Formats: sequence, C-alpha cells, structure tokens
Amino acid sequence: MADLIVGVDEAGRGPLAGPVVAAAVLLCEGGIAGLDDSKKLSAKRRGALEIEIKARCRWSLGEASVAEIDSVNILQATFLAMTRAVEGLGFEPGEVLVDGNRLPRWRYRARAIVGGDALHPCISAASILAKQHRDRLMIAAARDFPAFGWESNMGYGTAQHLAALRQHGPTPFHRTSFAPVAQLQLV
Repeated sequence: MADLIVGVDEAGRGPLAGPVVAAAVLLCEGGIAGLDDSKKLSAKRRGALEIEIKARCRWSLGEASVAEIDSVNILQATFLAMTRAVEGLGFEPGEVLVDGNRLPRWRYRARAIVGGDALHPCISAASILAKQHRDRLMIAAARDFPAFGWESNMGYGTAQHLAALRQHGPTPFHRTSFAPVAQLQLV
C-alpha cells in the first residue's frame, strides 16, 4: 500500500552482550505527541510512550541473537532484525524509513536517514519500542548474571562490565566476535 510509511530503528548494535533488536512502526492516524529519539527521553517517558504506541499503532519487533551476530557480523545481524520487524507487520509498506546510513537489501522502497529517529515520528516510535524491549531483555539477563551490571549498562562495555568480564569470563549472552570478549578468549 503506497501510502503506508513505516519507521524502523534498532537498539543494541554497540553492546558486548545481548541481541540486537529492531522495531517497525506504522504510526496511527493523528500520530502520537511527544515522540523523539529514545536516547533523549527519560525512562518514564519512554515507558508511557511505549504503551501508547503499542495501543494505537501497527508495530512489530525483530531480533537477531548473539549467535547470529557472531556468525554474520553486527551489521548483517541488524539488517536481519530489521527485516524480521518489517515482515512481522503483516503488510507491504509503501516506504520504509530507516534510522542510519545503510539499508538492508529489501524489496520495499526504503530510505536511510541519518538522525532519522529525531526527524521522523515513525522512526522515533520504532526507536522507543526497540530500546524498551532490549532493555527488558538485558534486565532479565542481569538476574542470571548479576556481576555484569546489565540492569544499568544494558550490555555496553562499562568499567563494571569489563571488570566482571575479566574476572568471570564470557557468558552465553556475550558476543564472542566483539574485540573485548574475543581478546579474553585468547588468553
């Protein structure tokens, strides 16, 4: 449907642990007030917007696992998560707007937009859903591996995370293809 413009964004490209998550959103008629890049919003505001987006918009999430990231690389895994998110919508979008400077090879008409999560509300909505979902996954994983601080660092290579990695070694949630983890495995 030519007039259906879907926004896509991802969360979790840079961390040392956890999956990469993408969201695809077709905004509801009239839009949603207060949308912005998820990184610019407080956790409380993101949570409220997530509820509204899920209640009023068409949306879908896609993930690529740690094993997939390590197998195909983070860029290709991100494209895989994005493709899964768009396909999960259950309709053919007229155009897909993707935050960033690269696109998957899609059959859809698509544009990569640097800073798109601050420019296009549909991408902002996708940014919020992807971040909220990934954060919940990392908080749940932190319960099994409390030394790494994932409930606060979301898998990024903070001092606490790196110290725990050196002390305890990698977990099944760690991306072994990422340098700080790979270097520990060589020791």
